Parts: sequence; structure tokens; C-alpha cells
Amino acid sequence: MWVYLNDRFVPKEEAVVSVFDHGFLYGDGVFETMRAYQGRVLQLSEHLMRLGRSASSLQLPLPASPSHLAELVRASLTRNSLQEATVRVTVSRGEGDIGLDPALCKRPTLVIIAQPFQPYPPSLYEEGVSVIVVHTRRNLAEAVPPHVKSLNFLNNILAKMEAKAAGAYEGLLLNHAGAVTEGTTSNIFLVQRGRLRTPSLDCGILEGITRSLVLRLARELSIPSEERVVTADDLFNADECFLTNTTQEILPVREIDGRVLADGRPGPMTRRLHTSFRSGLDRFLDRV
Repeated sequence: MWVYLNDRFVPKEEAVVSVFDHGFLYGDGVFETMRAYQGRVLQLSEHLMRLGRSASSLQLPLPASPSHLAELVRASLTRNSLQEATVRVTVSRGEGDIGLDPALCKRPTLVIIAQPFQPYPPSLYEEGVSVIVVHTRRNLAEAVPPHVKSLNFLNNILAKMEAKAAGAYEGLLLNHAGAVTEGTTSNIFLVQRGRLRTPSLDCGILEGITRSLVLRLARELSIPSEERVVTADDLFNADECFLTNTTQEILPVREIDGRVLADGRPGPMTRRLHTSFRSGLDRFLDRV
């Protein structure tokens, strides 16, 4: 396995980062996770644009232009002879003396890891998954900007631990006002009376790449959709519910907090959107 580190590809065993790297010391950095189908990355440009926005919010200079990063992502797939893969691009503040001042770091650290994609069990899509509303609250947007996909994932980790302890596949976080935000690694959608609904960005969520794609597909399919405040009661009374992220695509939810939704099977709108996603996949893959 080859990993791109700073300015060259190195064997996995040599892909090491300094203990003085501020990404390790403070979680000071940003990242993107992407999925490749048949050697082409899904919405590569969108992922790299979001990486740029996240870095800009932290006043963290990217070590390469978006076009060069795209070339490096493709080269990572080629170097590792991968077709079906996940690719993670990480940019940290870099190595520097201990202390919070970003000026202590002279050069950001760039890491690109491409690995074989591990398919999800088909049963998850056939039967749906269970989720819970966790007690851990989403960070205040005024404290940690939700649009920044940073290396500091402690909020999500605490929620994931809580979900795992309860035997749930995913944990959903509420914000300070009690509104639903997102999962630990996913955005959430629900269907009520034929309308597709998802928490708005104002609720304090990351603008998911697949979330945006699902909203686009809904418009193309003339499915009424809206971004709004979603409550826990809305979830419990939903006709359908599903999760989205880059690797799992559109994953149906079977039950929430032990309450089975509808007849406990993936609903027609969930299946329709996933079918549309899959059939139109070629439109959204990186064109070299």
C-alpha cells in the first residue's frame, strides 16, 4: 500500500507524521473522505471545494491547488491499483512547537490514503438499520462552525460510543434547541405524507455532499422536498427515514429509539431515490 505524504508516495510503513504535528496534538486540520467507483471518484470537485472552504475557515493554507489535489487523488488510486475504493485527504496545520498559535507551524501536512472499498452488507439496505437519538448534543455552531469538516471529531465520537453501547447502528444528535441535526457520520432524511424533509443548514449541520446530491435527485424526480427544522417527534411519526453519506450512499432506517417506522421495511421513496442515485451514477463521477 502506498500513501501520499507531503510531496511523495511512500510505503504504508514509512507514512509517519511527527508527534509535534498540530493535527495530532490539537485536532487542528481538515479532511475529506471520498468514494471511487471503477477508478473514478464520486463528486471529486465538490469534495475538494468543501475541503478548501473548511481550510479557509481555519486560515489553513492548502499545500496544493484543487487541480493538483485532484491529480494526486487519481494518482493514489492508480499507484494502489484500485477501482472500488475510499480515499481520504487530510490536511493538518503541520509540525510545530507545542502551543495553540497556528504561526508555530511553518508548513501544513498533507496525507492521501486510498484503500479498497469494503462493501456494506446487503442486509442493511434490504432491512434497514436502527438508530437512536443520543443524549450527546451537537456542538454549538457559534463554538465550532459546523461547515468545517475538521480533525476534531470528539463530539461525534462521544455520540458514536453512546449509539454503540445501545446496540444501534447510528446516533442522531440534537442541537441546543432540541432540533435534530445529523448522525455521527451521516445526514438524515425523512418522508412525511409524500414530502422529503431534512434538517436545514441553520440547525447546525455539515452540508453533506451526498445530502446535496439527494436533494438534486428529488428535484429531478419532482419529489417535493424541504430543508427545515426537524424534531424528534417528526422522526417517530415519519413514513420513511434514511441516512446519507459518501460511502453508504442512501441507507434506509428501520427503527428509531426502538420504534419501528411504518411496516419496518425500506419505503418506496427511499428505494426510488437510491435507484435513481445508482442508475445516474456516471453523471457524478470524476471525468479525467
